[in-house]
Amino acid sequence: MLKPPKSRGVALATATLGLTLSSFSLTTYAAFLEDSRAFLEARNFYMNRDFRQPNASQNYRGEWAQGFILKYESGFTDGIVGLGLDAIGTWGIRLDSGRGRSGTDLLPVYANGDVPGQYGSWGATAKARISKTTIRYGTLIPKTMPILEPSDSRLLPQWFRGLQLTTQEIKNLNVDAGRLTMNKQRNWDREEKLTAVNRGMTGLTNTNQFDFVNASYKLTKDLTFGYSFANLDKNYTQHYFTILHMLPITETQSLKTDLRLSRAYNDGNTNIDNWSMQGMFTYKIGGHSIAAAVQKMAGKTGFTYVNGTNPWLVNYIQIQDFANPRERSWQLRYDYDFAAMGVPGLIFMTRYVKGWDFERSVGGPANGREWERNTDIAYVFQNGLLKNLSLRWRNATVRSNDNGSDIDENRFIVGYKISLL
Repeated sequence: MLKPPKSRGVALATATLGLTLSSFSLTTYAAFLEDSRAFLEARNFYMNRDFRQPNASQNYRGEWAQGFILKYESGFTDGIVGLGLDAIGTWGIRLDSGRGRSGTDLLPVYANGDVPGQYGSWGATAKARISKTTIRYGTLIPKTMPILEPSDSRLLPQWFRGLQLTTQEIKNLNVDAGRLTMNKQRNWDREEKLTAVNRGMTGLTNTNQFDFVNASYKLTKDLTFGYSFANLDKNYTQHYFTILHMLPITETQSLKTDLRLSRAYNDGNTNIDNWSMQGMFTYKIGGHSIAAAVQKMAGKTGFTYVNGTNPWLVNYIQIQDFANPRERSWQLRYDYDFAAMGVPGLIFMTRYVKGWDFERSVGGPANGREWERNTDIAYVFQNGLLKNLSLRWRNATVRSNDNGSDIDENRFIVGYKISLL
């Protein structure tokens, strides 16, 4: 059953925007209509997860679902202050699931174990632009911040409610700042308060206040520095630093360096205490890319992030994040783009990550060990009747001496996106 999020603020902002627009002439908001765009994305998603460890509480999860994502983005009205409106609607349909096989995060699971036949949500965002600064209020899907990356790896996307300011008034400097107040998970149809997740943390509490600032400065066309600040009220404060450098070697060769450092500590009654140090180096030649990464956790707890989001870590991959207390890990990765062989749209990726010396229980010995292997093959049709149809297979294997983490997983995804405006 479709259930719109309870957002009086969004409704008020939308109504106010509508009244404002109605007072303008047609020429005033011509750009509002001319620059509008809308698209519909369909996802057919099958996923299974086989738990291989002895005495697993659930041996197998397998679900199949169809999802639809409708997005609309308006332009801005003319004038010193340009006004606009965005909207999103999502709908998920159960094709195959049931008690004992649910829990893949494709579909909701109610407290009594039932899986609904369908679920969905909608949201709206009022926006205003002055010069090179844009303010948005309502439904937000921020994608530029290492301290908060919404998950879009299942049937429907995760989003938030709140206020966000984005500015590019200073050349080469991008700044995002704002406050998020509610969180809609990728497999749910209602908004909820925000909280933190990961290993070893105590004293967590739900809250309606996540404040953030994210800044990135492009010193040269190949070198970018970044800093992010986050505070999840009564949970944690986090600082995140990044350096991204692209070294062109020849026309077909390059070396990319990605360095990250973060520090999180308690706010309120939590025990959060974490340092993360990360680096990834990617050498590209033609259609080949070879990467190596290292990641280290320090402090009393694991890496901290908002519930449901993707932790921004070089070794966060398909299933594991390798971010347990005191964990160290390394990664080797290989990608190939078959466009180099005259087959555009076909890509292949495989990687292996190994982690060790992490705490399996709070304050326990650092004798944890784990590894994960991923394979990803995808193809997007480039022309003809099937143009923009995508096919993807993702496979993962995880083995660990940590309880409940011996997993074999497959994901099969068929996607199609069509422009409506």
